[in-house]
Amino acid sequence: MKFIEEVVVDEFLPTVRSMLAEDLRDRGFTQREVADALGISQSAVSKYAHGDVARHDRIVADERVRDLVERVGEGLAEGDLSPVAALVEIEVLIRRLEEGDLLAELHEEAMPALEAADVDFSVHDPDSGLREREAVLASVRRGLRTLTNASGFAGLIPNVGANVAECLADAATVDDVAAVPGRLVDVKGRAMVPGEPEFGVSEHVATVLLAAREAGSPARGAVNVRYDSDLVATLAESHPIVEFDAERETQEAVAEAVREADLPENADALVLYQTGAVGVEPIVYVLAPTAPEAARVVRRLL
Repeated sequence: MKFIEEVVVDEFLPTVRSMLAEDLRDRGFTQREVADALGISQSAVSKYAHGDVARHDRIVADERVRDLVERVGEGLAEGDLSPVAALVEIEVLIRRLEEGDLLAELHEEAMPALEAADVDFSVHDPDSGLREREAVLASVRRGLRTLTNASGFAGLIPNVGANVAECLADAATVDDVAAVPGRLVDVKGRAMVPGEPEFGVSEHVATVLLAAREAGSPARGAVNVRYDSDLVATLAESHPIVEFDAERETQEAVAEAVREADLPENADALVLYQTGAVGVEPIVYVLAPTAPEAARVVRRLL
């Protein structure tokens, strides 16, 4: 008797780990860095590197597996994927391949009696909440890198700090929005990032984003920058612009302003701004389908 989980452990995982180890070494990772990224020992990495671990030819040849290895390797190398996100991506492919696909076929080869049996291998939803959350965090990281690698971005950071945010597809509260804890600040002309993106840490930018979505905007990503009339005029050349009242409660003011605006359909970005009030700094918010897209709009201002 052989379970499909044994096929995963004995054949799929050693093959994928070996492919990932090779991919990361090709990207310049040291043996220690590969071990840390994959959560395995350096001796295991050494075995993979010297071909001491057998690979399953059918798994190596599968385009979906090869695509996964390249995507996860790139994500780990660039810092877009955390080890948890990488694990989730691998788990998702495993579950798909278990359902009447490659792993199910390998299982049937190991257990010929299964071929004539009516067996249902349904497993957990590949589009799980954990996977979506990790994907959003990775997207925020990409948006951050787009801005922090850009010369001059620090000059666009307002006194209250800037942030890069993205929400889940069905976001309802601030806890469904990922952003940088504590906000980005200008330190001697450089944008400093205080920590890794988290959910529920940017109440103000998240409120603006959620209010715009409540009013009909499809945007999921947002970046806030300092207000400048010339900057707003430049943005207005390519994107719809909406002003809201800083003296009113943010959620209500943004939602009402977006509802009343004559926005074009399928706009690639939306710019919201307020010109300040007593104790309220004027701010510009760039909203787009994702955090990296919002970041690219801001970067074009530099």
